[in-house]
Amino acid sequence: MKQARFFLLALLIASPASAQTDHEQGSVAGVRTVYQFVRGFITAAAEQMPENLYSYQPTEEVRSFGEIIGHLANAGYLFCAPARGEQAPSVPNAEELTSKAEIVRALAASFEYCDAAYQIDTMTAGEAIQFFGQQHTKLSVLAFNMGHNYEHYGNLVTYLRLNGMVPPSSQGGM
Repeated sequence: MKQARFFLLALLIASPASAQTDHEQGSVAGVRTVYQFVRGFITAAAEQMPENLYSYQPTEEVRSFGEIIGHLANAGYLFCAPARGEQAPSVPNAEELTSKAEIVRALAASFEYCDAAYQIDTMTAGEAIQFFGQQHTKLSVLAFNMGHNYEHYGNLVTYLRLNGMVPPSSQGGM
């Protein structure tokens, strides 16, 4: 988690330099880079957690580990489809999947779908789109998705630690 915070701080500090050379490209590249980091952390966490702990939930009021991964898979389509200028594809509800293999596949497919959205160029990043009944830019929706991913990665970190595991962002090398 400290690495993630450090990276975000470094990105914020570096942003003015990017803004001086090419503000729009710096913004697009910055959001893409942070998305790629959290994508890697979530994927590694999903792979790291043993299948028998996919049903783990610290209290009954919160989602299980597997349900959080499924939620992230579902949400990727909801965020990335508008940024891609598309309707969200019809896919099974990943929160209802039960095996680790199915859930990990659903997550990978969602990230693959979103990867294309994050290839947005500076010419279309500022285009206005409708998202949850409000007008946003494509880039702001992608930034919201990236933030949402980090929010739930924080949940995953807690679940891993409660089960005696070191989360991917604390393992170094990423």
